[in-house]
Amino acid sequence: MPGSPGSRTGRPPAQRAVKRPAAPSPPHENPVLRLYHRLRRAWDRPLTAYYLISGGSALITVLGLVMVYSASQITALQLSLPGSYFFRKQALAALIGAGLLVAAMKMPVKLHRALAYPILAGAVVLMILVQVPGIGVAVNGNQNWIALGGSFQIQPSEFGKLALVLWGADLLARKQDKRLLTQWKHMLVPLVPAAFMLLGLIMLGGDMGTAIILTAILFGLLWLAGAPTRLFAGVLSIAVLLGFILIKTSPNRMARLNCIGATDPGPGDSCWQAVHGIYALASGGLFGSGLGASVEKWGQLPEAHTDFIFAVTGEELGLAGTLSVLALFAALGYAGIRVAGRTEDPFVRYAAGGVTTWITAQAVINIGAVLGLLPIAGVPLPLFSYGGSALLPTMFAIGLLIAFARDEPGARAALALRQPRFGRKRGTGGTGSKRNPRSWNTMRRRASAARSSGER
Repeated sequence: MPGSPGSRTGRPPAQRAVKRPAAPSPPHENPVLRLYHRLRRAWDRPLTAYYLISGGSALITVLGLVMVYSASQITALQLSLPGSYFFRKQALAALIGAGLLVAAMKMPVKLHRALAYPILAGAVVLMILVQVPGIGVAVNGNQNWIALGGSFQIQPSEFGKLALVLWGADLLARKQDKRLLTQWKHMLVPLVPAAFMLLGLIMLGGDMGTAIILTAILFGLLWLAGAPTRLFAGVLSIAVLLGFILIKTSPNRMARLNCIGATDPGPGDSCWQAVHGIYALASGGLFGSGLGASVEKWGQLPEAHTDFIFAVTGEELGLAGTLSVLALFAALGYAGIRVAGRTEDPFVRYAAGGVTTWITAQAVINIGAVLGLLPIAGVPLPLFSYGGSALLPTMFAIGLLIAFARDEPGARAALALRQPRFGRKRGTGGTGSKRNPRSWNTMRRRASAARSSGER
């Protein structure tokens, strides 16, 4: 049988598949750029601020409890007290503060605003009682404490910070609703006179560090209210002038100012605390000498578990530990700014901005003093240093931020979708049982809503 040419079997030769040109491979993305885009998407999620505030504050508080226990043992033993004495008091304050945090987190905004005036009135009365002989107690030369019985004391000026934030936010929000903030008189009165009244009561006891924090809160509220540059500069000039007079007329404050950047204790050991704080940080190295292995806390560094606990942290946990603390405070500050910037409620904006200014300014002043960059102001590190009077109002303020972060529209919807989506109806089991179509449709709607919201 004749076959086709070139084929012994008589069949047509098989045709080879024509090779298609390879598709161009996608350009290789820079790993750094890819990481940046992922972080950017993570920052833009609805629950980012909620997780940063709740997680960051919890980590700072827990790490603070650990460092208080480590830094206060020697001081407690020197006072013939159990080694865990200060830790137990701080843990009790943290438990009470956790209750206040949850209460503030569950309160509606209307109740927060309703509490502004009672908290302000209570803080003013307590700060007046501090100056009454027999009621007020002096600690380290400052008449800012009230004895509650036994070893428990309270510092009313710490609650003055919370009072100014809530009352100032409510005042500015009501004036904004009435469109009165365009007039400089309504912007300043009665906010600035009330703040100066609190500052005067605090300065009667000699606590300039707390007065600086209160001033920072006042300027933060004015900035958020849109104060004109001239008005802002005028109030700032008055505050700087008063601060200069108060520092110049006090030898103790002048000595603290002269200790900025000191590397030697100086005559009469006037810079002893500042210099030994630097010694503690310098001896920590990259990863520290180990938890509990600090040398400076053995009587060399005053206030090791309160104002200078950051120095002990640097000595025991090293640069890695101190940078972790700084990163947590930076995340907390960023989340507070984000909450204040994304809300449409003026009270939430002013209150969130005031709390963020309070915590951030206090952290900067404390850490700056330990690093020798700022004068020693005697303010604790928020959520970290020993002191129940400072911890309680701060945790209540953190609860405010968490409540505001949860109240954002995107965050509220994302939290609602945290319910279990794919579960069996009670009483149905096995593969042959029929599912309730109504429940299945509900789950389908939830799943589609989750995909559309962008929350994973």
